[in-house]
Amino acid sequence: MLNIFKIEGEISKKTSLIISVIGFLLLLIIWQLITSFGNISSSILPSPYKVLSSFGDLFYNEHLVTNAWFSIKLNLLGYVEAVLISIPLGFLMGLIPFFRSLISKYFDAFRFLPLPAITGIFVAWFGLEIAMKVHFFSFGIMLYLIPVIVQRIDEIEKIHKQTITTLGASAWNKIKHLYFPYTISKISDDIRVLVAISWTYIVIVELLNKEGGLGAMIFTAAKQSRTDYIFALVLIIILFGYIQDLLFRMVDKIAFPFKYDGQVKTRLFNKINSLIFKNNGNI
Repeated sequence: MLNIFKIEGEISKKTSLIISVIGFLLLLIIWQLITSFGNISSSILPSPYKVLSSFGDLFYNEHLVTNAWFSIKLNLLGYVEAVLISIPLGFLMGLIPFFRSLISKYFDAFRFLPLPAITGIFVAWFGLEIAMKVHFFSFGIMLYLIPVIVQRIDEIEKIHKQTITTLGASAWNKIKHLYFPYTISKISDDIRVLVAISWTYIVIVELLNKEGGLGAMIFTAAKQSRTDYIFALVLIIILFGYIQDLLFRMVDKIAFPFKYDGQVKTRLFNKINSLIFKNNGNI
């Protein structure tokens, strides 16, 4: 029992779940007490019950399902576009010095861009339709993802590079058997972490030419002083982000099981050798 208070102590999953549930219940109780006895207007801080009741209004009167699907679709399209562009560009920068010198400094600078400030540029380039929102969302993800891909390539240990070179691998086979599998298995975690940032971008971009989406609903609720709607919609976004994170974890465990058995380096080294010798010295 005392392990839960020790530095670097370990607790079981069951104990962790119980503590999480207790923490959630305490939060609800404190929230309810503040709204009941704190003399605070419900337009500033609605009670948990009022927030819960607002879900029905959002569902029946505010087209919650349609707007939620719009945001999810925007999220998925933006992610697909960002990944399809980031992976080849990241590999070019990570593997070829010319492209790293040519492009990398721009991405280092772009990371300091306040994205809301450049929405006007995307509107001028792509108009106000959903394509603009997908491109803006994709751009926001690429600013972080491309430098991470370069970093993951740099993290490959020298011994693996020397081994595959000693065995006579060509440049293409180095990419195929070493750089690509290692980097993809690592950036899958980075893509999952970007889920949190991605929902921030969605809320921003949906305010432009409001066609729907949870972000547009939050903006409308704020103009109407419906704080209970805002709380409910924020909770929905958190739920979607959590589900998306779980799905990424499931896919990652299926695609890269060796990451979860503590044998990452051993598996990578063995894979290099097996793939090379399997080709009978053709590489």
